[in-house]
Amino acid sequence: MSRERSAALYPLVEIRQLTKAYVRGKQVLEVLHGINLDIPEGDFVALMGPSGSGKTTLLNLIGGIDSPTDGLLKIDGKRIDELSGDELAAWRADTVGFIFQSYNLMPVLSAQKNVELPLLLTDMSAAERRHRASVALQLVGIADRAGHKPNELSGGQQQRVAIARALVSDPRILICDEPTGDLDRKTADEVLTLLQQLNREFGKTIVMVTHDPKAAEYASRTVYLDKGTLVTEAVH
Repeated sequence: MSRERSAALYPLVEIRQLTKAYVRGKQVLEVLHGINLDIPEGDFVALMGPSGSGKTTLLNLIGGIDSPTDGLLKIDGKRIDELSGDELAAWRADTVGFIFQSYNLMPVLSAQKNVELPLLLTDMSAAERRHRASVALQLVGIADRAGHKPNELSGGQQQRVAIARALVSDPRILICDEPTGDLDRKTADEVLTLLQQLNREFGKTIVMVTHDPKAAEYASRTVYLDKGTLVTEAVH
């Protein structure tokens, strides 16, 4: 399900002097301060730091969920910080897959139907949606649970369904916010091994926020934030 890797000379994600501030009444709270970061295509980056360090804010900016206050944010050479709301929504649907700590599955739908959900926004036929969802479920090793609803699945199986849903539109980037936060160690390791496989074998670029040092070890490198600033980086 991977696309051909870009031959572009620039990084897939290019961030320069990125700032994010929120206004609360008369108070301006600056969460990120002049962030500079490059993420090449095919990278697997873990974002770590104490609570309130700006990890999730940075993740949301890269995923196009939020917009920066100042600075430059390019994805595959496109200034997504300059896109309108509608343009950004279309870009997100085509480029980014999201995986969250809470699986966000629809309880009344089967695993198959949950995975198909992002494709309902396209002009894809029902047969093609079913086919792509089946391929995604097979890829994450849960094809035999396609007809099961979320309450009939374990936490690890639900997260695999969520990963399949993130993959079904063949995104360039996977955005993961504490993807193993609700899982036990054994199940978490299985999910992280799957993410590592998607990165190494299918070339998916992954940006993952985690508080867990063991989870970060599955990434290619770890970037540390503190008080809204990038402070250090470790290559694994």
